[in-house]
Amino acid sequence: MLETHPYDSFVPPKARFLLLGSFAVKPEPGCNWFYSSKRNQFWPILERVYGLTLNNKKSRQHLFTKLKIAVTDIIFQCERQKNNNSDMNLTNIVYNTEGIKKILRHNRIEKIYFSSRYVENMFKRIFKETSIELITLPSPSPRYAAMSKTEKIARYKKLLPSL
Repeated sequence: MLETHPYDSFVPPKARFLLLGSFAVKPEPGCNWFYSSKRNQFWPILERVYGLTLNNKKSRQHLFTKLKIAVTDIIFQCERQKNNNSDMNLTNIVYNTEGIKKILRHNRIEKIYFSSRYVENMFKRIFKETSIELITLPSPSPRYAAMSKTEKIARYKKLLPSL
């Protein structure tokens, strides 16, 4: 079954950075924004990086507004094989090309952060040339076990903008 991305891009005023993920997980209770799956380590990592409690959409958007980080996903529509949330199971992909172009056109984006190497590779297939600095963060998925959560926190702290 074809799924359309459930969230609009979030673009704070004067955005300078763009965070690109792959595609939203299937909705779960309490899951109402980017990276909200209970298993995803993204928000717990950012809580440690910035010393904040980020337990709801409002607090997360407030942080991204202060950091001037826009967020969207590289995939606009897709189907899931095997009925699970793994990026490797996404098929019949329709890219979010227009949404990303709009963010890049209307903001002075200095850096694009990718939530995984998978997203970086998709971006480079679509946007062959860019003068914007590209940075790949360690995947916040618990399936990415090449790094411990502590190592991921250290890398995010080094790579992401400070408050």
